Amino acid sequence: MLTDHLKTTPLNGLHRELGARMVPFAGWDMPVQYPTGILTEHLHTRLAAGLFDVSHMGQLVITGPDPAAAIERLVPADIVGLGEGKARYTTLTAEDGGILDDLIITKDAPDRLFVVVNAGGAETDLAHLKTHLEPEHQVVHLADQALFALQGPKAVECVARLAPEVSSLGFMESLVTKVQGLGMRISRLGYTGEDGVEISLPPDYAVKVARTLLAMEEVKPIGLGARDSLRLEAGLCLYGHDIDTTTSPVEANLAWTIGKRRREGGGFPGAARILRELAQGPQRRLVGIKPEGRAPAREGTEIVAADGTPIGKITSGGFGPSVGAPVAMGYVASPHAAAGTPIQLLVRGKPLAATVVKLPFTPHRYARRGA
Repeated sequence: MLTDHLKTTPLNGLHRELGARMVPFAGWDMPVQYPTGILTEHLHTRLAAGLFDVSHMGQLVITGPDPAAAIERLVPADIVGLGEGKARYTTLTAEDGGILDDLIITKDAPDRLFVVVNAGGAETDLAHLKTHLEPEHQVVHLADQALFALQGPKAVECVARLAPEVSSLGFMESLVTKVQGLGMRISRLGYTGEDGVEISLPPDYAVKVARTLLAMEEVKPIGLGARDSLRLEAGLCLYGHDIDTTTSPVEANLAWTIGKRRREGGGFPGAARILRELAQGPQRRLVGIKPEGRAPAREGTEIVAADGTPIGKITSGGFGPSVGAPVAMGYVASPHAAAGTPIQLLVRGKPLAATVVKLPFTPHRYARRGA
């Protein structure tokens, strides 16, 4: 059986009951789509609320004396200045300035951090953090913990029926609460560009909570296919595609994740390259790309200038259901990175006209405090 060597999430049986098409993803048996299809799932999330099973992501807890100061030795973000209950997106950087992974760090208390990392890099990230933080700090992998994402303009409204205090959360804020007597963490963030939450909870009542949410008229199950098209329209990077060990945060348009204090003081892996690129500009940049016509440009497609000179490659591409047209992201040499620059994409050996555009393709609709 194909799934014998794959990990399964606590919702695996529910996915199958709902008719999901399951595929291997980062070592996990995951739903790529449900019977209504990716297009319908994508548009439903933009209009109402989509429930994603993201239990394959790595969930870690770091405890000990001032873990924020300790993890700052590994990331370029300001974690020390993070308030309790606040979350921050950042990257684990290598000594040469490349990106080992991207992650979200939440400060629970002065001596406790909650960290979510990518599924494919969870074990590597865990080893990396243990090597650099232990034994002074303890790094624990919540290997069996479930994680849902409920995304869309009606997502918070739906969760608030179960936990009213969620409505008071602003973007990138988190709380630990109880729903029907069951303890869970709810964070107002996500990976679609929409308002929404992620819910971390023990596996033994994951199915119960998922069924409660899916019983709401606004909520539909959403697979990995729509998750990818949603994040692409939102201009959000996917590790292993748009960012990896060969790309720096500055090249990837993630300079906003580097705090002012960190820019002034450095002290993180790859600081020499990253601070130089901040000051002088990188040689290449990640940009949005709109191909003309209806043919999508896929990952690996070569990008050439108007005169045919190679200038980069597509890293993510496909059809944007909300945009109603093909969309893509890719790296181009910095002189060609300005919005409005005409370029060509070599699709199956034929040049396809395209234009560099400002990201995102669809506006972000994240909530601010009290929203």
